[in-house]
Amino acid sequence: MAWQVFASGFRLAFTLAAFAALLLLPAWVGVHVYGAPWLEGWPPTLWHAHEMLYGFVVAAIAGFLLTAVPSWTGRRGFGGAPLVLLGALWLAARVVDARAAAWPAGLVAALDNAFLLALLVLFAPPLLRERNRNTPLLLVLLALVACNLAFHLALARHDPPAAGQALRIAIDIVALLVTVVGGRIVPAYTATILRAAGAVARVRTHKALGGASIAAMLAIAVVDLFAPEGRAAAVLAGLAALLQGLRLLQWRGWRTLHEPLVWMLQAAYAWLPIGLALKCAALLWGPVYSAFWLHALTVGAMSMMIVGVMSRTALSHTGRPMRGGSLTLVAGTLLLLAALTRVFGLLVPGLDYVSVLVLSGTFWSAAFALFLFEYGPMLWQPRTDGRTG
Repeated sequence: MAWQVFASGFRLAFTLAAFAALLLLPAWVGVHVYGAPWLEGWPPTLWHAHEMLYGFVVAAIAGFLLTAVPSWTGRRGFGGAPLVLLGALWLAARVVDARAAAWPAGLVAALDNAFLLALLVLFAPPLLRERNRNTPLLLVLLALVACNLAFHLALARHDPPAAGQALRIAIDIVALLVTVVGGRIVPAYTATILRAAGAVARVRTHKALGGASIAAMLAIAVVDLFAPEGRAAAVLAGLAALLQGLRLLQWRGWRTLHEPLVWMLQAAYAWLPIGLALKCAALLWGPVYSAFWLHALTVGAMSMMIVGVMSRTALSHTGRPMRGGSLTLVAGTLLLLAALTRVFGLLVPGLDYVSVLVLSGTFWSAAFALFLFEYGPMLWQPRTDGRTG
């Protein structure tokens, strides 16, 4: 039973992602607000941003790919020793990142990238051998490695702004991945639920609109690499926000409020146009609330999409019906409140920056505690239908 978490890739990776989410954010609040002494080396704000990306988000991406790649290629799933190694590499990175000053910078950078490089070693052979249409996703992993290397090099040169820029490019890459994967999962799952409810109207998915949305997100990453604060970046963010909003509207999310998992996925995707519109406003006019557009993309779009995908995968790949329960609804609502508070909290009379951090962090931690309470046993116990995996 204890080794069941290593029976399939999603079990281990989603467990790591959930615990990272539950622990890393309170650790950051403890350091930033209360001066807790458990970090040594990196500037605390950069540690927070890096670990939420390369600890939490990358673990969730790994879980998705560890489940999807065998399905795409018709190969046997990943399990056993490779997952033990992946888990050890991920944990080692979290330890050395938190105490970076105690280790040689080269060792920290090597361990921090080892998890992503190991994923590439696992995924590249089957995808390339089968010439699968999803092979370009390997470029996403390579780009994340490149951004992480740039981050470490910037810190070695004592250049925190450049390190922050590397992380913002990584956020652009993950937002592109959310656009691609969400563009497949959200309309497909929405259509399934609507059919089950007897709805007559179809969920539309215009390929041209989807392609334009993906192209716009890719262009944002390129422009942010060379001119992240220019007018071109602002106009491009506004255009991408419009395209993403139109893409979302065609999926009829307002008809799925009765199903927590679909509602969560729809809400997650909605944060993409919101975050991009806020970015456009911040670059053009700079109102206070638009300064937190990054958190609209991270706390809103990425986190809610991750929880929706993890919940759906945990149900479907452990032999359970793909319907979220009441705890899923509460967890999704808490995540939405965490995002709303983090992005717009300073507009509420009486809330200062510290209050916003503590309140948003409380919502966030409670959401992942509920996720682990409901879905943890599914990840750590055998399938209900007796099948392996």
